[in-house]
Amino acid sequence: MSIVLDSLQKIYTSTNVGLAPISLHIPDSQWISLLGPSGSGKTTLLKLIAGLEEKTGGKFEQNFNKKEISYVFQDAALLPWLTVMENIILPLTLRGIAVASAESEAQPWIKKLKLDKFTKQYPSQLSGGLKMRVSVARALITKPKLILLDEPFAALDEPIRIELGLELRELWKQLKPTIVFVTHSITEALWLSDRVLVFQGQPGKVILDRELPFGEDRNLALRARTDFQSQVEECFQLLRSIP
Repeated sequence: MSIVLDSLQKIYTSTNVGLAPISLHIPDSQWISLLGPSGSGKTTLLKLIAGLEEKTGGKFEQNFNKKEISYVFQDAALLPWLTVMENIILPLTLRGIAVASAESEAQPWIKKLKLDKFTKQYPSQLSGGLKMRVSVARALITKPKLILLDEPFAALDEPIRIELGLELRELWKQLKPTIVFVTHSITEALWLSDRVLVFQGQPGKVILDRELPFGEDRNLALRARTDFQSQVEECFQLLRSIP
């Protein structure tokens, strides 16, 4: 499966901003990150791919059905009246899967995301980092083929962001979904993804489309490498020059 955009466009008539025509091919299992200032069309593109927005021009093709797509928002968006376990298995129970079976399917994700001690807790009893782990587990329990991430780590402290990033990268290596990841962190984008797009303007357009040469295995040491830092500097200078 893959995603193909051919002059895809979304302009909001009330403000005349959104996403300028974009042509893009995202192959199977690629992790692509979207960088750019607020209002440059990153989240708009994510919503177009998810089917949450209607395009105003161009063509869009993808072979994923709705059950194969998971969307993780900046806010963990947990239901406060459900426990951690109940939140995680919600996508399965909504499909009519029995609770016992859903809980069994949840166990690997609970273990991988280190939520074993918190399954009976409610969201109000969790830290921000734990809430986001629950949100990620809920997104992965359906074994999606396409994961859309809209600044999921934005509100987290740097050590937690790094830890969750490493865990998510390991899960990506196992499942090999396609991931489209919106972030404002240059380092995070380059460290986690296989490819990065830099947006500018209102409506937004792509000014850089870069394949990253860092391979599948990522660790903290990569962030200190000279070749990595040169990529960070280039993206920084591009973003710095944006009006």
